[in-house]
Amino acid sequence: MRAIYHVTMPPSRMASCDAVIQEIESIRALVPGDIMHLYPAKTPGTRFPRRLWGIWLAPALSKLERRVDLHHVFNPDLYDFALLRFMRRPIIYTAVTGARPDQRQAARVLERRAKSIVVPSDGDLNLLREWGITNAISVQSGIDASRFNRQPMPLGTPPTLLMGSAPWSVPQFASKGVDALLALAREWSELRLIFLFRGVLENEMRQRVAAAGLQNRVEVLTGQMDVNQVLARAHAAVALAADASLIKAFPHSLLESLAAGKPVLVSRSIPMAIDVERDGSGVVIDRISVDDLRIAVRRLFADYPGYVKAAIQAGKHIPTAHGMAEQYVRLYQSVVVPGALR
Repeated sequence: MRAIYHVTMPPSRMASCDAVIQEIESIRALVPGDIMHLYPAKTPGTRFPRRLWGIWLAPALSKLERRVDLHHVFNPDLYDFALLRFMRRPIIYTAVTGARPDQRQAARVLERRAKSIVVPSDGDLNLLREWGITNAISVQSGIDASRFNRQPMPLGTPPTLLMGSAPWSVPQFASKGVDALLALAREWSELRLIFLFRGVLENEMRQRVAAAGLQNRVEVLTGQMDVNQVLARAHAAVALAADASLIKAFPHSLLESLAAGKPVLVSRSIPMAIDVERDGSGVVIDRISVDDLRIAVRRLFADYPGYVKAAIQAGKHIPTAHGMAEQYVRLYQSVVVPGALR
């Protein structure tokens, strides 16, 4: 069996650092296939109509489909790309950030176009079922937790937060909470911050750090690195989003933090917040503001040992990347005509 994996992000020289690409690689280990980028530019910020992303592939699809059994589209949200109507092989559509209440019509269209719609949480799946969508399942993100080990940070060291979900565009410095974190660091002289960047907007970030006078307390790391070693220098990981469409429902950076026994700070808009609140493995933040961040961080350190204990327990139940891939293989087998299996 072979697939074509379609992604709607720009190609990157650091693609292996992207969570979606990491998940696709886990699946490709079991079901080989090419990765195709539907984004119409090499860098973020195109004005090309979103509905037409990837449409240039339409003339070549009939030839491409002779070598594959299905298409698997990965996109942040539920959206009816024009290219989908040209695909003749079965389509699996994964909405990596989940389903939003305003996407009911898009979900109904995709129900007709795709053999299966995949969402990352049971909450998303329940929403689709409320809309009458019958061909949907939930598959939660998985990671290779064996790469991470617990290296406790003593409370006597300066409070240090790690943020791994970097902005893709300048407006995301605000909507992903980067600006708010820098503002908090300016007023809280003990706070240390570590940011992981993927080669996009790195210079913009360094300029903001310099403008805030935080070069001695804020690290901006880029390139291939051992995230386990970086986590060893942090008390907790943070992922913020003004709305759910900005970040994966279960960000790898937070899953990795829990695997390393470190609690997390997460926006309530991100579906993983439900699990974090239930397990007590971190603090959920209602709004992206300096005041809300200050309250959340101080709450975290007021009972840090308790949050660490809960994070360690939560980390024992993180889905594995291989298990996630196996779920997709079973889904592929269920939608591909048996005679077409290779």
